[in-house]
Amino acid sequence: MEVKRICIYPKDVQRITGKSERYGRSLLAQIKIHYQKQEHQFVSIDEFCQYTGLKAEQVHPFITG
Repeated sequence: MEVKRICIYPKDVQRITGKSERYGRSLLAQIKIHYQKQEHQFVSIDEFCQYTGLKAEQVHPFITG
């Protein structure tokens, strides 16, 4: 499986969790706080997986483009 990017976006979180895009924005904001990231910094797929306890192999099929 080839994933072309390392950042995760709210729409990806929506596809993974089945919840709203607003929930995705909220979760990514929580992850940024947890990892002490600044507002302009991105959340990586690896950080998302570590925070949520999901395996990267489970997440990658939901990441598009």
